[in-house]
Amino acid sequence: MITFDLDDTLWDNRPTITNAEIETRKWIESKVGNINWGDLNDFLLLREALIEKDQSIAWDISKLRIEIFKEKMKGLGSSHDIQKLAEDAFDFFLKKRHEIKLFHGVEDAIKNLSKNYILGVLTNGNADIYKLNIGKYFKFSISSLEAQDSKPNKSHFELAKNYLLNLTYNEMLHIGDHQINDILGAHSLGINVLWFNDSEASWNQNFEKPEEFSNWQNLENIIKEKYESR
Repeated sequence: MITFDLDDTLWDNRPTITNAEIETRKWIESKVGNINWGDLNDFLLLREALIEKDQSIAWDISKLRIEIFKEKMKGLGSSHDIQKLAEDAFDFFLKKRHEIKLFHGVEDAIKNLSKNYILGVLTNGNADIYKLNIGKYFKFSISSLEAQDSKPNKSHFELAKNYLLNLTYNEMLHIGDHQINDILGAHSLGINVLWFNDSEASWNQNFEKPEEFSNWQNLENIIKEKYESR
């Protein structure tokens, strides 16, 4: 079994999220007028305040975004209208959030690996792999909503292991970009890991750096050499 992170592993997430955020704000303001959105610090403070009221928001980022929209539109309509607008805004955002561009070589690698391995998705985000063309190659997808937790905690990995009867962690391979959420989370359970590092980032963890790759066209050969030759 091979599991994959999504954002910044299969595609560059920054331009996708930035565009989705900008376009959604424009859409909301076309309905209610100008809004003071604040900066990143304002967002983090609001997020903390919302989590204090509802702990599930820590891992349900879709609910988080809807609640933030509601807070920003507070006083600009009735509670019923604001709720409806926030939900519609989130639907608009989610559509834009799936306007991604896969890294070069991703689709071919995933397609070929799916012929010999069970493939799954483990994500802290709310991208739905089944809304994308490559979704047909994946047997399962687990988000923080399904896990009711976030990587690097073990829930995602545990649910993936349970997908196959009697599968052990050392029979799994997890591929991701994030040193903590992906690599540390999987490594601490005894899962094999490959680090996607296309930014030439330095390794900053206190355990041995795993094998890394930056070009998806090399992934199949890395897996063959590292695991299929055992």
